[in-house]
Amino acid sequence: MLPTHSNLTDQVAVVTGGGGVLCGAMAKELARQGMKVAVLNRTLEKAERVVVEIKDNGGEAVAIACDVLERDHVIAAEEKVFQLYGPCDVLINGAGGNHPNGTTSHEVFQKNAQGDEVIRSFFDMTTEGFSSVFNLNFIGSLIPTQIFAKRMVERTTTIINISSMSSVSPMTKVPAYSAAKAAINNFTQWLAVYMAEANIRVNAIAPGFFLTDQNRGLLTNEDGTPTARMQKILAHTPMQKLGSPDDLLGTLLWLADDEASGFVTGACIPVDGGFMAYAGV
Repeated sequence: MLPTHSNLTDQVAVVTGGGGVLCGAMAKELARQGMKVAVLNRTLEKAERVVVEIKDNGGEAVAIACDVLERDHVIAAEEKVFQLYGPCDVLINGAGGNHPNGTTSHEVFQKNAQGDEVIRSFFDMTTEGFSSVFNLNFIGSLIPTQIFAKRMVERTTTIINISSMSSVSPMTKVPAYSAAKAAINNFTQWLAVYMAEANIRVNAIAPGFFLTDQNRGLLTNEDGTPTARMQKILAHTPMQKLGSPDDLLGTLLWLADDEASGFVTGACIPVDGGFMAYAGV
């Protein structure tokens, strides 16, 4: 169990995408630290499951249905959080995801279909599919930041964006997702400079490879055995394993706690088992 950060007690945390595996774990830990946590998720039921677990463990949290791409939804969510708990102290932009029409079937170009296989190449990706991925991962962080940060300025607050390994070195098959996460890194640095004199620190966490509901089909076969993609990931991760959601929490608390990381802004912290450091040879 991680140590308690007493100065986080009674602060207000907002977690978008808080119904997911990784951000749900973050929401639970922040609540364990004594924070009042608003769990925002497009699917309310997923947020409610996280909130039930928080409350069962003595924490304080509220579930709010919110599509981060709908400005009116985010405005309404921010007002609800403010009326219930007060202004946000820690904003975690965790909403994200992928879409088949923003991906390719193969890692490299395949000229001809092999047998009955339907190949989706770079040329088959749709503008709509690419845009949906980019918007969810980037615009879905921009809008909540604009809305919640209005009451965060000049109060010593923190914004934590969720980046990815693909932000620095784009992963095969997922060009839209990789481009969006690269934009998150750039936006994190830009906003850190812009908000520095307003006392808002802005950083990002770049998780390595974790098994989530979104990537389970890519990384495991129906019988639970690792796919070829999973095997390649493990071969390029020096620690030879996937991350656990709990592996993100120490970095999360360090960045959230102004006493621990008060001079850190504009940083993107990899939590990846060494993946980013390994050249493959």
